[in-house]
Amino acid sequence: MSAVQYKSAEVDGFKVFYREAGRKGAPKLLLLHGFPSAGHMFRDLIPDLADDFHIVAPDLPGFGQSDMPSRETFKYTFDHIADVIERFTEVIGFDRFAVYVFDYGAPTGFRLAMRQPTRITAIISQNGNAYEEGLSEGWNPIRAYWQD
Repeated sequence: MSAVQYKSAEVDGFKVFYREAGRKGAPKLLLLHGFPSAGHMFRDLIPDLADDFHIVAPDLPGFGQSDMPSRETFKYTFDHIADVIERFTEVIGFDRFAVYVFDYGAPTGFRLAMRQPTRITAIISQNGNAYEEGLSEGWNPIRAYWQD
């Protein structure tokens, strides 16, 4: 079993914390967490998959141990979070990878797939909405943060 390493990457002045495990030459798998969690939610899954995959589980911007700038200096929209994660994958050398999306990770991962479909080898979705209309009324207080 591969040991989990805890790292951070500088992404255009923004620190993205991430967990990494597996052999560098193995198929790549990007794990994108949900709300209100972090890459920590994959703590039990990562060791189970690390023998077969090169796994990276970043903390999305504003979550976990990644930078959490104020709303005045950072646009907390799914488009902008996808910008940061897209650039993150480039910085760490994830050129072609499968993406596992959960909850908030889904709009981020789906944007990555739409922008550069040749980089995505597979999409695994768990509880992932691809559209705002799919969210219940319980999300109404948070919707204001998504508006551009």
